[in-house]
Amino acid sequence: MQKALIKLFILAAMLVGLPLAGVLSTSRDITPYLEFPPQTRYVQHAPFSLYVFLTIGIIVILAIWPLAVQAWKYRFKTAEQTVAHFHFPWWGYVGLVLGLTAWILAWTRFEWFAAGQQHTFTPLWLAYILVVNGLTCRRSGHCMMTRQPGFFLLLFPVSTIFWWFFEYLNRFVQNWYYIEVTRFSPLQYFLLASVSFSTVLPAVLGTREYLLTFSFFDRAFGTWIKLQPSKPKLLALFFLILAGASLAGIAVFPNLLYPLLWISPLVIIICLQTLFGEHHLFAPLAHGDWRIFATSSLAALLCGFFWELWNYYSLAKWIYSVPYVQRLHLFEMPLLGFAGYLPFGLECAVLGNYVARLITQVKR
Repeated sequence: MQKALIKLFILAAMLVGLPLAGVLSTSRDITPYLEFPPQTRYVQHAPFSLYVFLTIGIIVILAIWPLAVQAWKYRFKTAEQTVAHFHFPWWGYVGLVLGLTAWILAWTRFEWFAAGQQHTFTPLWLAYILVVNGLTCRRSGHCMMTRQPGFFLLLFPVSTIFWWFFEYLNRFVQNWYYIEVTRFSPLQYFLLASVSFSTVLPAVLGTREYLLTFSFFDRAFGTWIKLQPSKPKLLALFFLILAGASLAGIAVFPNLLYPLLWISPLVIIICLQTLFGEHHLFAPLAHGDWRIFATSSLAALLCGFFWELWNYYSLAKWIYSVPYVQRLHLFEMPLLGFAGYLPFGLECAVLGNYVARLITQVKR
């Protein structure tokens, strides 16, 4: 447990300190970056560039192409194994009713609901969590809510802390910003935002658990390409330094390095685990097991679709401003922006593993 806490401290120190160091290295005023709630627009974003758009698009396609081909190859290989279908739990139906009600209220502007109009995000996602866990129960007879209630409940406060780090990193690139926040005091904003952020990990990890009930992922990704570097610790040290430099760099070159906001934290966590000689998310790849890798990324992408969908017509919402690629929007998100959900899903998986391991160590 002590090692886990040390790694988390190093990670937090790098995430908080390195971007600030990047700002200080440019002699810019640091005050706007610490404004709370964030309201000032101080990062000047580059206009759309077809060249950059196509370049990033090609990189994304090349990254996901092998996974897509492997999935396509196994789509008809073997029929889906017969799964014992259990009853959909009663609380799953509660989630369906709550979700439909919250969705209607989020996208309409009833005068009688004016006081609650800005607070529909959390009910929507609590409903989603109930429904996706209910679907998992129906396929397998259990889910994290029923099998690991302590782990499930702990994900909510951990998720809040987790997402606040991304909110902090966004200060240095300002790729998204919130509207309808000026009326809140700093304390109100912190409390209301924290409640909303608490649903992120339960939603993504619950979706991944549901995906894993499908035998397709066992067939397609259970035994695939084996990746095992010959000198993992040396490689980890190299990428740890590179990720640290990237975190400092996003504050200096936000228009060029903003994608690293999603990649650097994942790289740092994996590198630290490797240097400490611990099992990490990429370890199963040495045996050709890509199931957690594939389902974690897909789970975040699926959640991302619903995040963006429900955000679109809501009153309190976020807007994107992404350098070079601000075209072809799906809801408020530029199409290429959805690629950020893929590494984000892996980060959710890493943190979920951390929480599970800490619970196991405490019980011992």
